[in-house]
Amino acid sequence: MQKDIDQLCINTIRFLSVDAVERANSGHPGMPMGAAAMAYVLWTKFLKHNPKDPMWIDRDRFVLSAGHGSMLLYSLLYLTGYDLPLEELEHFRQWGSKTAGHPEHQLIPGISITTGPLGQGFASGVGLAIAEANLAATYNKPDYKLIDHYTYAIVGDGDLMEGISSEAASIAGHLNLGKLIYLYDNNHITLSAATDMTFTEDVAKRFESYGWHVQNIDDGNDLDEVDSALRAAQAETQRPSLIIARTHIGYGSPHKQDTWHAHGSPLGQEEVKLTKENLGWPIDPPFIVPAEAVMHFREAVDTGREAETEWKKRFADYAKAFPDFAKEFEQRVQEILPDGWDKAIPDFPADPEGMATRVASGKTLDALAAKIPAIIGGSADLNPSTHTALPELGDFESPTDVPADKQGSVGPGWDYASRNLWFGIREHAMAAILNGLSEHGGFIPYGATFLVFSDYMKPAIRLAALMKAEVIYVFTHDSIALGEDGPTHEPVEHILALRAIPNMIVIRPADANETAQAWKVAVEHKDGPVALILTRQEVPTIDRSQYASADQLTKGAYILSDAPDGKPDIILIASGSEVSLVLEVQKKLASQEIQARVVSMPSWELFDQQPEEYRQAVLPPYIKARLAVEAGSPIGWNKYVGDGGAVFGVDRFGASAPGEVIMREYGFTVDNIWNIALEVLGQEKGEEICASV
Repeated sequence: MQKDIDQLCINTIRFLSVDAVERANSGHPGMPMGAAAMAYVLWTKFLKHNPKDPMWIDRDRFVLSAGHGSMLLYSLLYLTGYDLPLEELEHFRQWGSKTAGHPEHQLIPGISITTGPLGQGFASGVGLAIAEANLAATYNKPDYKLIDHYTYAIVGDGDLMEGISSEAASIAGHLNLGKLIYLYDNNHITLSAATDMTFTEDVAKRFESYGWHVQNIDDGNDLDEVDSALRAAQAETQRPSLIIARTHIGYGSPHKQDTWHAHGSPLGQEEVKLTKENLGWPIDPPFIVPAEAVMHFREAVDTGREAETEWKKRFADYAKAFPDFAKEFEQRVQEILPDGWDKAIPDFPADPEGMATRVASGKTLDALAAKIPAIIGGSADLNPSTHTALPELGDFESPTDVPADKQGSVGPGWDYASRNLWFGIREHAMAAILNGLSEHGGFIPYGATFLVFSDYMKPAIRLAALMKAEVIYVFTHDSIALGEDGPTHEPVEHILALRAIPNMIVIRPADANETAQAWKVAVEHKDGPVALILTRQEVPTIDRSQYASADQLTKGAYILSDAPDGKPDIILIASGSEVSLVLEVQKKLASQEIQARVVSMPSWELFDQQPEEYRQAVLPPYIKARLAVEAGSPIGWNKYVGDGGAVFGVDRFGASAPGEVIMREYGFTVDNIWNIALEVLGQEKGEEICASV
């Protein structure tokens, strides 16, 4: 009897997926058909979740990394009682439907993270597991296990081929993330061929070398085998687990099972009919959902409610015993910043020598992290250069791997409660892990590298923006001014590329105080990622008693210094290190009785969000003479300078030389910018004007 209901439920998953893809005439039926059995075991026997409260903090997380098989997840969410009606499955991949082609976190309650680009879910799952480990180590007390959940994923051949999975698997094994359990849907087929064309490595040995617990299942449809493997994975507390399950893409299809034809196209009307006959399923109508199957799946509602109710009772007792920890925990889960946190933001004194904005960022980050427990992060092996280490907050490492000379030592910890994440030289995995931390809840994660290496992170950054995840990127060495490392390390088009991403806020502060305010924006922003673009070289700390306050940064652009009568002849616009440069140009123009307004524009996105009245006050339409200066690609600045203005930027690769030499040779000097400003004003040569003064 139990086997009958099991098989009925598994086939319900399969044919909801088949029918949805067929009706849409688009999608991937093969993966849900082949992985349905092991997904069924996981979701009905192991997964701790409450369909009626999808955001319960101590729920297990499930990631469908092979996101092209999205109908598998949609079927499970509908069947187990989430807020996803059958009508949404019937409108799979259609305009306005929540059931998008690949799972989108923000569309449906119960989707832990947006997936689809292969490898992203694999790596983000590592971030989810790090989040669980950190919260558990921070808040669990003897007799009060407040946080105790697993991260599960179904991954495919494509996930394991992508390089990001290697990066993420390596760090997960190093960290001994024992509550990370992945089911590998080993169906031997990719989109265009069998895996023997491209993927013949020994996956088991590869993951064993990473430090994973590896099991092989000969038949992914054997429910007992899947059950036993999952139990063994749970029992292994010191290593992440990979369960390699031999499955069959398009299972049950007489002509398309075990072929690439079942991967990314509908089976076709005739093949659907034959498949249903083969597996004993009614041919018509489509979207049959047997009542017995629904009843069985919906047991998850009562089971989940009971689990959460028990947890809430435990938390109530915890709050009485540890009120301060409970308050802090609740604030983190509810994304509430601690009282007075912004009082920690530094106020840097004016200094013509100043400091690099990366240094100011480090000082600000240290101050904020001491006040905001949710802040956690690190760099891709660049802490000394990006200034992103938190020296008093310990290193996130497996407690079983504490070096002998650190055991019992006083000082920063080496355990899961620590807040410095050591990503190693793994930029892509770092970005995806940050996504997992953010979407888990309870964290404000940050990751750092040189701006030029944002290229290695771009796919995960894009997903962060799509999910509107609260992630902070610290990108230092922001221009050709970084110097001797040369063009391989000198960004040119990178700020432009980041600005092009929807839902992304990019901030390039002019000095130490703008940098401090940029961190304030980043910490407060809950609606997408924020990138801080910072200098390697020192820049003057602007005397704010003579110029506008740096807290105006929150508006994206502001009048830093104006003409005495507020009626400038020309507007000079700049970001980052070039702001102090145009301030000097303003002075030189003033010596010739040419009045300039200097606008610091650290963030296009923040400025564009301001009311039109404010934007026109900063950049009045009637002032046509405008010059934007930025040590990066000039593309895009025309929006702000208009037809009568000009842009001075960098439209070629950099060079290897001291930074100040490169900037001089590329024209970022007072005299050159002054000449260009005069040309914008209609003068031919600055020398003639100078001679006539």
